[in-house]
Amino acid sequence: MDSPPERVPVSLPDGITEDQLRSFRPFKVDQTPTPASTDWIATLSKSLGLQAQSSHPFHSDPYALRSVTIQSFDRFGGGGLGFVKLTASVTNATGESLPAAALLRGPSVAMLVMLVPDDAPAGSDERYVVLTVQPRVPAGSLGFVELPAGMVDDAGSFRGAAAKEMEEELGMTIHEDELTCLSELASPTAGGADEGLAAAMFPSAGGCDEHVTMYSHERRIPRDQLRDWSGRLTGLRSHGERITLKVVPMKDLWREGARDAKALGALALWEGLRREGRLR
Repeated sequence: MDSPPERVPVSLPDGITEDQLRSFRPFKVDQTPTPASTDWIATLSKSLGLQAQSSHPFHSDPYALRSVTIQSFDRFGGGGLGFVKLTASVTNATGESLPAAALLRGPSVAMLVMLVPDDAPAGSDERYVVLTVQPRVPAGSLGFVELPAGMVDDAGSFRGAAAKEMEEELGMTIHEDELTCLSELASPTAGGADEGLAAAMFPSAGGCDEHVTMYSHERRIPRDQLRDWSGRLTGLRSHGERITLKVVPMKDLWREGARDAKALGALALWEGLRREGRLR
């Protein structure tokens, strides 16, 4: 078993306590870790530890995490931490440093939901994907097209979060066991596994810790219901969600979701796993 990393000095601004920071998902040490639940400092420390191997490119002059400075933070409506901005000191013995400014917000999930008309011939590739259209102010859009997605809260499981988002955003009730984790199927031992990185997609690894675990679900529905889904208004108004559903042919997902890293990532995983016969 790996030994725990040495405690790294963390400087906090006014308005946040160490206990509050440790309850924030990216800093929360999970006693029963999954491939996507290790806290940020422990994950980085594990990667730094690999420099001890003679084959590592930084072996002769290894870097170390010296300190972390929390610069600012934002809270969600309920008072919990939503975003934490920090800088870290990662240097080697000669004083060389690595870029280490980061926005932490924690893990999220995305769902590739495929609908198959019940009158489609057996073996047919006719599928439709459910997308959401909603305001995404950080992207400068009031009509951003993307896969259904959501953050994983402090207590929730990843599959549970995916099922919850499907119910809230799509109005579809599904048991967790009916979800297929594309991320785990595609990368059980992929590059980064030795570092303890999550089996997930990192859409902006140069500045943000957010990683998206991809799930898929396929179900057969009456063809008439496809029209009912498209244009449906959903989302939790209490959370500021204004979501319209959009149903598109699977063959057009690469174009319809071209601005959404989740859509492109999920499509690539699904197609790759199918080619290798790892999906039914």
